[in-house]
Amino acid sequence: MQTQPTKQDIQQLFDRLAPVYDSPATRFFPFCADRLVNYVKPRPGTKVLDAATGTGAVAVAFAQALGQEGRVMAIDISPGMLDKAEANIRKMAIDNIDLHEMDAERLDFRSGYFDSVVCSFGLFFLSDMVGALREWKRVLKPGGKLAFTCFETTAFQPMLDDFAERLQSLGANLPQGPFGARRIASLEHCRELLHDAGLVDTAAECVQLGYHLRDENDWWEVVTSTAMRALFERLPASRQEAFRKEHLAFVAQQNNENGLWMDVQTRFASASTPE
Repeated sequence: MQTQPTKQDIQQLFDRLAPVYDSPATRFFPFCADRLVNYVKPRPGTKVLDAATGTGAVAVAFAQALGQEGRVMAIDISPGMLDKAEANIRKMAIDNIDLHEMDAERLDFRSGYFDSVVCSFGLFFLSDMVGALREWKRVLKPGGKLAFTCFETTAFQPMLDDFAERLQSLGANLPQGPFGARRIASLEHCRELLHDAGLVDTAAECVQLGYHLRDENDWWEVVTSTAMRALFERLPASRQEAFRKEHLAFVAQQNNENGLWMDVQTRFASASTPE
């Protein structure tokens, strides 16, 4: 068993994922971005930090909501992701987003600069989650809002449990203890993280962002387009094809007349800085 992935591991993984991250099968990312805007309700003309922006889905959604007088600073540790985000932003003809390669746990912004800080499906990749939230709190104005999203334990089930259990049974060298999204255990844990970072008015709720995929091949696209790919790659190369066939045979059994239901139950958590 190995320890949690390092920052370098995460950077290299997302550099590899950047060309395929905007897959139609993973459209829950832009779905979540739109819901996050409605959840935060940023005021037009304000400044927002998007931590771990990835290919920019959240940055684009907030930039559109803020209007030309507002500004989004979008950061990521992966140059590959930022390159893809820049291409997406150009395609949308948006000019109120600034992209920066930056560690979300060590920000290069002055204190009290932003009206809002948001992070979609990124907090659980950071080694010190409370420390990161404290750093995000530092750059918020008094009364500013911080919000993040993460997956509920039901998300991607039953496919995800079969994926993880089958990997382990075939000798994949998986991290010790809870890893990835499972590092955030519940809605209560979301509120505890925010409270421990010194934030107030904590809140958390679940929203279903799921949809039907066409079949098990779409599910494999989800696997290979997201951080699940890193777990698959921990399997010895000689066993990967057998794993893929066996796992997809299980997934095919979950199909119905509407296709393959993919649960994407998502936690939305928020808090404010003290006035």
